[in-house]
Amino acid sequence: MDQEHARALLQAERTRVETLLDETAADARDDRAAANESGDLTDPAERLTAEAGDDAVVAGLRERLAALNRAEQRLEGGTFGYSVRSGLPIPDARLEADPAAELTVEEAQQS
Repeated sequence: MDQEHARALLQAERTRVETLLDETAADARDDRAAANESGDLTDPAERLTAEAGDDAVVAGLRERLAALNRAEQRLEGGTFGYSVRSGLPIPDARLEADPAAELTVEEAQQS
């Protein structure tokens, strides 16, 4: 895969993830604000569940951003498109589907 196409894929994914992260973080703030409002406290589980769900999604999105950062570093270092474990090439189709892929499909299945 050529570097410009890889860079475009990574940037598009970064934009998508950052947008989702902003939206989810806003939802989490709203859920916490709602939990602090006075009102019917007979079933706080719904709000607590929403908060926990938002927190989990935010954590996953932050992990995704970290993976994108690592992929961008590999792109700059000339190792993008190669497994970080074995050095084997990662097929372009896999990188199209997941530009932050660090392993071949076979290696990922073994993990």
